[in-house]
Amino acid sequence: MDGRAVTAGLDAHLVVDRGAFRLDLRLNVAPGETVALLGPNGAGKTTGLRALAGLEALTAGHVSLDGRPLDRVPPERRRIGVVFQDYLLFPHLNAVDNVAFGPRRQGRSRHEARTIATNWLERVGLGDFTKRRPSQLSGGQAQRVALARALATDPALLLLDEPLAALDARTRLDTRAELHRHLAGHPGAVVLVTHDPVDALMLADRLVVVEDGAAVQEGDGESVTARPRTDYIARLVGLNLYRGNASGTTLRLPSGTTLETGEALRGEAFAAFAPSAVALYRERPDGSPRNTWRATVSGVHRHGDHLRVQLDGSLRAAADVTPAGAARLGLEPGQQVWAAVKATEIRAYPALLRGLRDLVALSTWRPWATRS
Repeated sequence: MDGRAVTAGLDAHLVVDRGAFRLDLRLNVAPGETVALLGPNGAGKTTGLRALAGLEALTAGHVSLDGRPLDRVPPERRRIGVVFQDYLLFPHLNAVDNVAFGPRRQGRSRHEARTIATNWLERVGLGDFTKRRPSQLSGGQAQRVALARALATDPALLLLDEPLAALDARTRLDTRAELHRHLAGHPGAVVLVTHDPVDALMLADRLVVVEDGAAVQEGDGESVTARPRTDYIARLVGLNLYRGNASGTTLRLPSGTTLETGEALRGEAFAAFAPSAVALYRERPDGSPRNTWRATVSGVHRHGDHLRVQLDGSLRAAADVTPAGAARLGLEPGQQVWAAVKATEIRAYPALLRGLRDLVALSTWRPWATRS
């Protein structure tokens, strides 16, 4: 024994070296909890999932499931179910035999395994599709067969690698709702790998944001999206994010630009504001707000009912304007404009949390509600 406490659920420290890349990720997931590993391509999410499944060797660290060390346990003997991105259904087997494969490998008789498989296919709404082969199934149906196959082995840990990525928009919407229902009823731990924030927010109880092989932020969906701590997260949730040194309500950025914010802080801090908080003008506005700067339009594209304007200059930012506002300003790439943000629209928070008071202060911000 190595002294670690025996606990239920997943307890893992994943260290994997692949050339110049290193994954170093600690992960704990309780029974009945779904944790999403969210991050850009190449961040190490799938490497972590493969290490949990035993398909990728650890350089260091450990994997324990319900208190049982799995470091030297081969993949087929781990109580783990996996749904791969492309599902990997056996093309020569029909749906019921695909799902029965796992129970058969566990030693169940052919009759018993097929009974378990039939029950699971009924639970995922495919009771009438037992005889169909993968080539006869839609993308959403194949995804549900893959999920049934993973769950039919009664796994203590369920791993999902981009399970909705191969689906079209309409099928994805319906299948996501169906998957959420099954995950909510699964008694074991679940790890979901995705780069889609909607999938993560809809399916997971907790998010672990992974960048460059390490966890950079962790928490429930509301806390992560309200207080992004990297540019990647800020882009996902549609916020302008800056890091600098705060002195009172003034945040000085590394470029020398300053922002006046709505909170008084000291030391390293973040400042964030929504694109909808940015006002654009042809001329410098009268009675200028404390945050006013000259900017160059670098891009304009549709964003919902508005237009998203990318701004370069002393402060790079995104601004949302109505089509009528864009027409009035004549916005186009290369145009010079004035941009302004009220200090009360900018939320500042510590780059390094120092204690309970910081956490309480941060918990009250709702960035999507800062502007009507």
